[in-house]
Amino acid sequence: MKDPLLDPEHPDETRLEPDERRQLLLPHIATRAELNEAEQENITDAAAWAFARRREVLSERFLVSLHKRMLGRVWRWAGTIRDSDRNIGVAFHQIRPQLRALMENARFWVENQTFPADEIAVRFHHRLVLIHPFPNGNGRHGRLAADLLAVRLGRPRFSWGSGSLIEPADTRRRYIEALRAADKGYGKPLLTFARS
Repeated sequence: MKDPLLDPEHPDETRLEPDERRQLLLPHIATRAELNEAEQENITDAAAWAFARRREVLSERFLVSLHKRMLGRVWRWAGTIRDSDRNIGVAFHQIRPQLRALMENARFWVENQTFPADEIAVRFHHRLVLIHPFPNGNGRHGRLAADLLAVRLGRPRFSWGSGSLIEPADTRRRYIEALRAADKGYGKPLLTFARS
């Protein structure tokens, strides 16, 4: 029997599950394509806000605010630290201590020029995604935060493979592979991907 929520031939037409829809602030959204469009609009506006003036990127308060700005017109949970364990990320009770440690480390890297600017921003991105502080949107949030940090350090925004990282395509596959390599201590693929 065909799953009524999934259309494998037309993934953009896949209907959202009832649990997902309950968390939406936009009740008219019914399909994955509509959701992607609404989220992207929200994220585009958030990026304009974030780049409009210098921000203190290496602050937990700013990172939570950024997530809220990125997804707050679409999801009820935007800007809230997750309160349950997932198959990815640190245990939920370790999120805040791990975020504080990341901020301290990143500030040290910046102040002491421990790594080149691109590497600092990509290391920051990787660790932020590894912590996985939010219920969803962690990759997009981490990429925008890394872009902001790179610009603050005098570098241009990253291209992140120059393709959609939302859809299950080659660009997303390469991104996931690069993240997994970084998980194992090999960061060069993620650094290369970020500027490809």
